[in-house]
Amino acid sequence: MVSFKRRSTQPELMDDPEIPVALLHKNLGELDILNRYLGGHAISLAGIKQLMTDRNKVYHIADLGCGSGDVLKYIARWARKNQFQVKLIGVDNNPLAIKYLEANSKDYPEISGVAADYTYFLETATEVDIVHCALFCHHLEDNALEALFQRLKVHAHTGFVINDLQRNPLAYYSVWFLTRLFNGSALSKHDGPVSVLRAFRRNEIKLLLQKAGFLNFSIRWKWIFRYLVVVKNFN
Repeated sequence: MVSFKRRSTQPELMDDPEIPVALLHKNLGELDILNRYLGGHAISLAGIKQLMTDRNKVYHIADLGCGSGDVLKYIARWARKNQFQVKLIGVDNNPLAIKYLEANSKDYPEISGVAADYTYFLETATEVDIVHCALFCHHLEDNALEALFQRLKVHAHTGFVINDLQRNPLAYYSVWFLTRLFNGSALSKHDGPVSVLRAFRRNEIKLLLQKAGFLNFSIRWKWIFRYLVVVKNFN
């Protein structure tokens, strides 16, 4: 019986370091399509735009758990069109994801990839203005999220953006149905519903941010079953 009372600890197949490359790449492509056509990238950009105000500054933006890096290309196109200067870094613990990012970002010299654990990256990066986390935080348990937020207080000099799922029965059964209706990969059929069970209620995110000592943040519900969290740091 499915419970939505608390965040699930059930693992996602995508987090397995031994995942076959063909299956990973297929799933990354499926996620790109969903984010492009259901507005996931637009939600992330709406948050990042709140933190970028100076066209004379080069904004160093790190995308944790970047996957394919498709959102970085979306940000790069917007920055070019609106005369903002950006240096975009995709960070993923899976080297196969970084290879996928690099192979599909050759026309974007402002984008680079780093195969590293996010904690190591944050501790060793020399300059990061904005950290972006899209569909990443639900992969972490609450204690790891608290530790992440503490690190972001130090290392995300301008602020950070979270774009993640709402834990909701309608979201769960919708993704379960859609991944089967459109013959999604075995990975998406498993991980789609599980990711909703690992996701958040608004008060859970709020409490984690408050525990980390943040006061200047907003949490907004977005279509479809997403939360956009924008935290202004300004260290």
